[in-house]
Amino acid sequence: MKLCIKDLNGVSQGELDITFPIIENNKGAHAVHQTVVAYLAAQRSGTACTKTMGEVAGSGKKPWRQKGTGRARAGSFASPLWRGGGVVFGPKPRDFSKTVTKSTRQLALRKALSERITAGDVTVVEEIKLTSPKTKELVKTLKAMQLEKSVLILVAASDENLNLSARNVADIEVATGAGVNAYQILRSQKILCTREAFKQIEQRLSH
Repeated sequence: MKLCIKDLNGVSQGELDITFPIIENNKGAHAVHQTVVAYLAAQRSGTACTKTMGEVAGSGKKPWRQKGTGRARAGSFASPLWRGGGVVFGPKPRDFSKTVTKSTRQLALRKALSERITAGDVTVVEEIKLTSPKTKELVKTLKAMQLEKSVLILVAASDENLNLSARNVADIEVATGAGVNAYQILRSQKILCTREAFKQIEQRLSH
């Protein structure tokens, strides 16, 4: 299978051979699910914390005597039944991260990229160079290539001008071919990839 290489004006500049095998059946769908769930779980801070009855600050004095007041028995101001008391089975700091094997992540990336290539959502260009960090210039370039929806831009190495230009647009994400994951591949509606970045992904999928 081949991909068409275009310039930043959308004009065809040749073809690029895909060296890794494209997945055309349902194989890898579960790997994608596992990888995406693990990625989203890792984004959770896990810092929610409530105090138990023993952690609430205050006196250990009994609110009133056991008998004779006509009121219900009470042994502590920190009771969960009281306002300001402890919380029963409340959240505590925890680690939400999940372990996914390298082979599973690799299969998920290949499956996700195969789906996007088959659907015609991947555009390859020789390079993406901005003369200055201007969002207007980047948006104009994407519009010329008919990429006006949410776009994932893949480059071989981090470019400060590109990063600064893209950060003001919510629907544009920039990543490197060496660091992109299956979730990012699936998240955006279109993918704009440089030739070198695509080679980086192919190298990852060849191991």
